[in-house]
Amino acid sequence: MPVVQIEMYPRSAEVKKELAKELTEVISRVSGAPPEAVHIIFRDMEKENYAIAGILQSAK
Repeated sequence: MPVVQIEMYPRSAEVKKELAKELTEVISRVSGAPPEAVHIIFRDMEKENYAIAGILQSAK
């Protein structure tokens, strides 16, 4: 059972729906797992919880 976790800045349900569809197709094709076995977890990451080079992304 492939499990994929994606952390990204908040996106619309429509974007997540499209990502889930496309990723499931690729993971299923490459891994040989049936689409029903592919699990995708989206984790919304707020910019104030993410820093690059010591700078919070919310400060950009």
